[in-house]
Amino acid sequence: MNRADAKILWEAASVLARDAAKVSRSRHRAGLNLPPLLFFTDPDRTPRPWETAARLPAGSGVVFRHFGRADALETALRLREATRARDGLLLIGLDTDLAERVGADGVHLPGRALDLARGLAVSRPDWMITGAAHSRPALDTPGLTALIVSPVFPAGGPSSVRPALGLEGFTAWVGAAPCPVYALGGIDSGNVSSLAGSGACGIAGVSAFQAAFEPD
Repeated sequence: MNRADAKILWEAASVLARDAAKVSRSRHRAGLNLPPLLFFTDPDRTPRPWETAARLPAGSGVVFRHFGRADALETALRLREATRARDGLLLIGLDTDLAERVGADGVHLPGRALDLARGLAVSRPDWMITGAAHSRPALDTPGLTALIVSPVFPAGGPSSVRPALGLEGFTAWVGAAPCPVYALGGIDSGNVSSLAGSGACGIAGVSAFQAAFEPD
């Protein structure tokens, strides 16, 4: 665990969450405390995500994306145990059946499945429903608790083929969104402080968060 990077990421995320809640309470669903930090899993880049989840600061969130892997249930159960121990949230990527089975706190919808948000918001009002936004029209998706906008900075993984929004572009998207927005893509301890004032409610990440919070 890189304690210096972990501290920088968590402190910056907490400041963003606090400032966003003060400025735009009308965009936050009543009774829901959004986690300042969301750790996104990836079967290739985060092969043992429960170990990282167990070291996240209390109150963080994990988005489990299994992409059809055979060990999805086993991993989801391990993540549920880890997040509960840290008073954190667990969201399941797209798979509502798995979310129900492990008692997750909600789901994360990729861009191709945003049309499911409205129905899920009605059928599962207790769930947190986040959605990936890679285009301006996606910001207006009804039924979402929060949006995950990416990539803010040049990023790896699937986002590497998309042009980065940059701080100015990201801030503009946050201002246009009807619900809270997380920043995702290329965020690390070296640039996270530049998000101050953007209006983001928190930060999300994969590899940089894995590196900062992985076991010693």
